[in-house]
Amino acid sequence: MPRIENRKIAILATHGFEQSELEHPRDALRDAGAEVHVIAPEAGEITGWQGKGWGNPVTVDHKLGDIDAEDYDALVLPGGQINPDLLRVNAGAVDFVRAFWTAGKPIGAICHAPWLLVEANVLQGRKVTSFKSIKTDVINAGGKWEDSEVVTDQGLVTSRNPDDLPAFCDKVIEEIAEGRHTARAA
Repeated sequence: MPRIENRKIAILATHGFEQSELEHPRDALRDAGAEVHVIAPEAGEITGWQGKGWGNPVTVDHKLGDIDAEDYDALVLPGGQINPDLLRVNAGAVDFVRAFWTAGKPIGAICHAPWLLVEANVLQGRKVTSFKSIKTDVINAGGKWEDSEVVTDQGLVTSRNPDDLPAFCDKVIEEIAEGRHTARAA
């Protein structure tokens, strides 16, 4: 596994994130040497969703309005149904995602998180996967959807669900390590 020391990664989430889809990438990125910050629209803690109920809280490192995408090397978007649905109607969150895209920085999105990519208008012509229930949304946004555990297209890494986390994390780390992406149009 590549090392990604001296890389700073943002994980954008809010209440209702899929517990494993935030914690597993956060821990894998840290284990690979990255500095990882949980970013949320609110300060304090956000609470995950696990199974059929609320999960555990995670400490927010920075409030979304207090940081800038240019301070980070990559972005990870955990899924869950609630989390990306709340974030995709938050203009600041959508702008944050778009800023990573236009700067050519790697973005990892799993499960329902591609809803944020739809709102940021970055899926046109890109190969992508997602949780099956948002397949039509992804296709309608111009994404070339496929049913694979991990799909990568120009630094955009997507996966379907928590079962795909090992492949998702490995590919996100690989894309960050390669760091050879160029600015893209939104």
